[in-house]
Amino acid sequence: MSDAAMKQCIDTCQECHRTCLDHFANVCLEKGGEHVEQTHAKLMLDCIQICATCADFMIRGSELHGLVCRACSEVCRTCADSCEKVGMSDCAAQCRKCAESCAAMAA
Repeated sequence: MSDAAMKQCIDTCQECHRTCLDHFANVCLEKGGEHVEQTHAKLMLDCIQICATCADFMIRGSELHGLVCRACSEVCRTCADSCEKVGMSDCAAQCRKCAESCAAMAA
């Protein structure tokens, strides 16, 4: 994988982290209801954490980054589906973008 591809994946993970954190804090917690339902809230927190972790692994050049990228891709894909269900399409789109980028890095 090229340095440019890894840099792009790092940027995408960091953007997904920011987007999910912003939506969790400023949409989910404010709207309540289905936005704070346990499964959705946990998925949002999982996505926030795995995106930060994934970026960290790539930034420091860990040889295990592919494993974390694979996990990140799966978490982001699942989070995207959940975000779509509660009407957060922009968050879902960012999660899907990150899922695709991480899947490519894990290959």
